[in-house]
Amino acid sequence: MDVDIAEIERELNRIPEVTAVRLVTDQFDRPVEVHVLATPAKHPKQVVRDIQSVAKVTFDMELDHRVISVVQLDNGNLPEAMQAGVLAAAAGAAAVDDDRITVSTVATSRTGLRCTAKVGLRRSDIEEVGEAEGTVASGNINILIARATLDALSRHDPRAGRLDVEAAAVQHLGNRSFATASIVLLNPPYEEVLLGSAPVRSAGLEDAVARAVLDATNRRLSFVV
Repeated sequence: MDVDIAEIERELNRIPEVTAVRLVTDQFDRPVEVHVLATPAKHPKQVVRDIQSVAKVTFDMELDHRVISVVQLDNGNLPEAMQAGVLAAAAGAAAVDDDRITVSTVATSRTGLRCTAKVGLRRSDIEEVGEAEGTVASGNINILIARATLDALSRHDPRAGRLDVEAAAVQHLGNRSFATASIVLLNPPYEEVLLGSAPVRSAGLEDAVARAVLDATNRRLSFVV
């Protein structure tokens, strides 16, 4: 889902009891933390329900109540320095989250029966570009994009050299499309299968395939030694 986080924060801030909102998202723009400053006019659970309702009705966004934290302030105010500190703490969480790896570019080029896929992955201010080449055979393009994604990932994190692509495809569920990726982690003497998925957004099918690969690997890779 393509969303403007600043727009969501502005809309949630219109709730009468809410005085400030900060959203922290993961690499797929999914909210993982919602920090809320509110007045004590309503019970915190009702504030959470209001946050969920506005997000659902206005942006069709499902927010788990467990990711929403509410701090209620007397008269809706803290001393200016203290309020700035509360929001700075939330911003600090967002700054840590900025260290995540995200897809920056995805491109394919065809020459005759050959195809080259290039995927750029960015971490903070560093972008690494991976590449994979193969035939233009039907279904192989998604595999090439997945392999290029792993190539770029290994440039950020050498442990990704243990990963290989088993399958990558775009599937349809109802009126939505999703990219799925099956990645094999070689951890001798074992092979572990990692599965990832990502919705197709305005950036297109190829971008979704790259994000599905990251979805499969972003948690498990950190445990590889």
